Amino acid sequence: MTSYIPQLTLPSSIFHSAPASILLPVALGTAVGFGTGFVSDQKRQYNALRQPPLRPPSSLFGPVWTLLYGTMGYAAHRAYQLGTSSPSLLLTNPSVVPTTYHTATLYTLQLGLNLIWMPLFFGLRRPILATIDCAALVGMNAYLAWTWGTKVDAVAGWLMVPYVCWLGFATYLSAGSGYLNEWDFSEERIRKGELEQERRKREGDGKKDL
Repeated sequence: MTSYIPQLTLPSSIFHSAPASILLPVALGTAVGFGTGFVSDQKRQYNALRQPPLRPPSSLFGPVWTLLYGTMGYAAHRAYQLGTSSPSLLLTNPSVVPTTYHTATLYTLQLGLNLIWMPLFFGLRRPILATIDCAALVGMNAYLAWTWGTKVDAVAGWLMVPYVCWLGFATYLSAGSGYLNEWDFSEERIRKGELEQERRKREGDGKKDL
């Protein structure tokens, strides 16, 4: 899907270090989450806009993403460490080194795409771009999981599976939310959703009084 591009790849020192590989995506994801929340009211937007069935509570996303960032970081560490340093693997599969470098670039690019999803969806309120971004992440990480799992390290490949599954679910939520709100996340649309929820609440309270 892409070649090895050193300028667009995280330093090897990060990949070789398990703590750095795990903590970097967790720290970046947390920083983007708080930064986006600082300039936009994520919870208000999420609750006011129409959402597709099976939407989880907003409080679930933080813990899930923290876990997934950690597992994908460890998967990248395992794949890079074994793909560049394992004598037995290098002897049996000489092409594993260029494959490992190639996937390191892809991993770095997908991390960048991952980090811009929240600003696209909540900050800039661009559901179409956010959905395209999320769909691209599914394809890139499915490829990473398959390549690592079949050519470098089976454990690294399996560690990526929950991330790919969650990305698929996130794409459904992003596309569903965009479609149900006519791909319009404007302040007017959000306010309209809040008024609709208030009306439904009053109607529900009225029925209880009868």
